[in-house]
Parts: sequence; C-alpha cells; structure tokens
Amino acid sequence: MSQLWVDKYRPSSLNDLAFHNNLTEQLKKLAKTEDLPHLLFYGPPGSGRKTRIFAFLKEIFGPGAEKIRLDTKSFVTPSSKKVDVNVITSNYHIELTPSDVGIYDRIVVQEIIKEIAQTQSVDTSSNKSFKIVLLNEAHSLSVDAQHALRRTMEKYANNMRIIMCCNSLSKIIAPIRSRCFMIRVPSPTIDQTVKVLNGVAKKERLAIPDIVSEKIAIQSERNLRAAVIMLEAEISRNYPVPENTVLEGFDWQDAIVAIAKDIIAEQTPSKLLFIRKKIYELLTTCIPPLIIIKVFH
Repeated sequence: MSQLWVDKYRPSSLNDLAFHNNLTEQLKKLAKTEDLPHLLFYGPPGSGRKTRIFAFLKEIFGPGAEKIRLDTKSFVTPSSKKVDVNVITSNYHIELTPSDVGIYDRIVVQEIIKEIAQTQSVDTSSNKSFKIVLLNEAHSLSVDAQHALRRTMEKYANNMRIIMCCNSLSKIIAPIRSRCFMIRVPSPTIDQTVKVLNGVAKKERLAIPDIVSEKIAIQSERNLRAAVIMLEAEISRNYPVPENTVLEGFDWQDAIVAIAKDIIAEQTPSKLLFIRKKIYELLTTCIPPLIIIKVFH
C-alpha cells in the first residue's frame, strides 16, 4: 500500500524544513547544548510542531531516533482498574498521548516518566545521558496530571527531559510553563504553504497551477497536513487540474455544515436527538469538539 503524500514527504531532519528558518536555527543550537531544558512546543494544528520535534530528536540523537516501535503499556489504578496506553518508543525517547486514558492521565504520566528515568539508554553511541518523554496534546492534560508532572519533572531532571506539544498555552498551568523553554510554531503563510504544495507535486513529477495551490492553502486555513491531503485528493480526482477547479471539502466538514442546516431548519426534540447522534458520530471519528464548533461558527 502506497504512503499518503503527507507522510511520504514529511521532512525528517531540520535541514529539510521549508519555512520558519529562524526557528530551525534555534532548534539546532538547542540540540547542541549540554544542558537541554524541558521544551513546550505550541501552535495551531498543521503548523509542523510534531515534524519539528521529530527532526529535533534526530538532530540530538542521530538516525537511531527514527527506529521506532509501537507498544502498549499497562497500568493499575488505585481502584485496581487496568489501564492501557499506546506508546511509540525508540532507544532514546517515548511518545504518548496521556489524554487517551481520560481521568487516569495522572497515573500514566507519573509511571511512564518514572520508568523512563530509571532506564538507561541501550545505545551507548549517544553522548546524551538523558531520554526524552514526548507528551502529545498537553493542553488536554487534567490539572491533577499537570501538577504531578511538575513534581516529576523536578525529581527526575537528571535522567530525562520532557517535550510537550500543545495547541495553546491557556490550559497549561503556570508552574509547568515556568519550567519549560517555550517554542511557538506558527502556521505557515499562504506563500509558504503554496511553496510546500508545489514542492510535493514536483517530487511526484506532476504540475499544479499556482492559483490552485493558493486555493488549497486558503481553504485548508494554512493547516499544512490538511493542505497536502487536499492536494493529493484533488490531483487523484481531476488531473491535470484546471485553474478554475472548485475544490471539494472533507466529508466531515460537509457533515458539520449539514448539521448546522438541520439546526436552523427545525428545533424539535426529535431533531435534537438526530443532531446529537450525528455529532457523536463525528466525535467517534476523532473530529475534535473545538473543530466542530469552529466550523459551526
């Protein structure tokens, strides 16, 4: 099965990044520092936060950071409930999304960090004495989990570093922010998004009019992941792509628009139940609530 272009052409090193050059240089300097601080990357979805984090890990540890494996870790809560969390690991780091386990995120955060801090790297070729714990969707961490994280960060600072990735700083408690070097990753500009889209098309030996690339950049709201997916879908649907092409939206966007029309058309108990079912279907397909509200607006 062929890779999606968004994964196939994801930059794997800092030198491959196509925009935010000042940020790239900052990360290169951080990678060389003897005493790396905890890091907090924040910015909108599709801005390239995770891509930069993985490129940063490669800059620190070398190609070994790309040799990852999937695993499931199990924990037992104080109420004897078993909780499983999916993780991605290399010899140098572990990546997880604590919010996947809901109210048990505090236990997962504490136990994962404790385990990593007490485990030495099996690769002696690295000159770094610490391992990295990468926490996705840090903005979704409960307040209890964040306070536990603060204490754990201090306790195991000699053996591990925390890298957090979040959409906004507003839900990150002040004690966490004060213990991290914060790195803002803004969305690319329209021109930068167009440049990336044209570069992807060129690598596929295809041509796309600049005006179409610009339409995609605008409709995707400069979300680079969404833009590249839209590019591939449009070329698959209609190649060569004419300059006057009308872009198709994502199915989930169309579903939200349909829900909004239903709300306007009829306000009855039966329609409310129908709409609730449709919104639940969106949530179960991993469309974030904030995105649903934004499209409604």
